[in-house]
Amino acid sequence: MTTADFKPRPRLPEWLRTKLPTADTFSRTRSLLDELKLHTVCESAKCPNHWECWSKGTATFMIAGDRCTRACGFCAVSTAKPLPLETDEPMRVAEATRRMALKHVVITAVARDDMGDGGADHFRKTIEAVRELNPGIVIEVLTPDFLNNEAAIECVLSAKPHIFNHNLETVRRLTPSVRHRATYDRSLQVLGKVKSKLGGSIYTKSGMMLGLGEQEDEVLAAMEDLRAFNCDILTLGQYLQPTLKHLPVVDYVTPEKFDELGERARAMGFVHVASGPMVRSSYHADEFTLPLK
Repeated sequence: MTTADFKPRPRLPEWLRTKLPTADTFSRTRSLLDELKLHTVCESAKCPNHWECWSKGTATFMIAGDRCTRACGFCAVSTAKPLPLETDEPMRVAEATRRMALKHVVITAVARDDMGDGGADHFRKTIEAVRELNPGIVIEVLTPDFLNNEAAIECVLSAKPHIFNHNLETVRRLTPSVRHRATYDRSLQVLGKVKSKLGGSIYTKSGMMLGLGEQEDEVLAAMEDLRAFNCDILTLGQYLQPTLKHLPVVDYVTPEKFDELGERARAMGFVHVASGPMVRSSYHADEFTLPLK
């Protein structure tokens, strides 16, 4: 095999080039996370926004370890046999939330298919610990699909998060190559179960990455599918290849196209939409200002 057999990576467009911040808050955030021995999806998933977010004193906590039981083609989180859960992790997340003075916290987790409940009870304990130490805080969870286990979903919901996020990630056609062990319909069903159990008392949220080779009509169809399951909030962002071992970027979607898709989503009835090249599931999540349910 010669170098001619490798397709060159698309050149990063100007709108995706960011300057690294120099604020002292970044180092303080890192020091706090290190002190409390907490994982963040910002770092584990090589999120391009983590410099900005940590410099603003925010982070997305990733619980249940930093080893995932799945190997999705887009995700930089390590795939390996997970370690046992740390029983004091919920309180450490709660303490970090307090010391960071967060008003809106996002809690996510690796997939734990090695556990009967997929780590759902650990979510519940973390939500409850955060609320006890931080009264009045908005709590958003970004969960795996729990293999569509109804009892696991109910366990998370029993702790009463304000926003339940589960990402569709991509269009139906690309799902088998993008999301290991996940299915398009299962993700829709998870969001549907949340709504069927709590209805209007909770916001559901989902997100997709663009630039993996999807067609516009497929994106619109996925948005319609989410609305058919009463999904309230949508995020659309540009996929960026975290390492050369991951799926390549097929194309870069322009900011103008993101704006257009955002308007189409609002017209479909999503109550809040974040659509732009640098948007990620929890990026500027605290800008959600609709009344809590």
